[in-house]
Amino acid sequence: MLVSQVMHFVDPSREVLAETLLAAGPDSPTLCEGWKTRDLAAHLYLRERKIAVGIGLLIPSLGKASEKATSKLASELKSTDAYAKLVKTFRSGPPAFSPLKIKALDETSNLIEYFVHTEDIRRAGDRWAPRALDEAYSDALWNDLIKRAAFLYRGVDLGIVLVRPTGPRHVAKRAPVSVAIVGEPGELLMHAHGRTNQALVTFEGQPDAVALLQSADIGL
Repeated sequence: MLVSQVMHFVDPSREVLAETLLAAGPDSPTLCEGWKTRDLAAHLYLRERKIAVGIGLLIPSLGKASEKATSKLASELKSTDAYAKLVKTFRSGPPAFSPLKIKALDETSNLIEYFVHTEDIRRAGDRWAPRALDEAYSDALWNDLIKRAAFLYRGVDLGIVLVRPTGPRHVAKRAPVSVAIVGEPGELLMHAHGRTNQALVTFEGQPDAVALLQSADIGL
């Protein structure tokens, strides 16, 4: 899939995420442990406007500084007006000086990021249903997932095979004993990013292997 085709989904995904944040308000729960929606909004804002914070998300030694900056900004978003203003700024896209202004990097960094965080808000409540995704969007998510799957399942002492209900499958990790995880691309993404209790997937494999997978450390 060409970058230009994928980019067709990144900007609308930003819009959907911004709308979901606004609809939820600043103090709604999310699937991100310890974070309310204002923490998530602060994270999204800082990762493309404060380069040091963005780097800190990737380098463990800088992680505490990133967490501190996110927490500080989130504490300033308790009012609906302040929160809405920041979300509006996020919605407008990265600033001119941000590396994410480069379209190829924006696609690589945000196609999955925006999907997962939208679902982090939607699925944090008791009542939710999966979104009906455009087929081309699902294909784009799948293509990005299979590039990252080996890393996301690195902590699992099993072979992992990702399977779409329509037939395509991807061997993410090889081992003597494997488990197949079956689901739509969006659901597979949620599972691979550690949102295992909220991912609508099924498993094929030996019962003890499936149990090991369900207790494993998955995701970033």
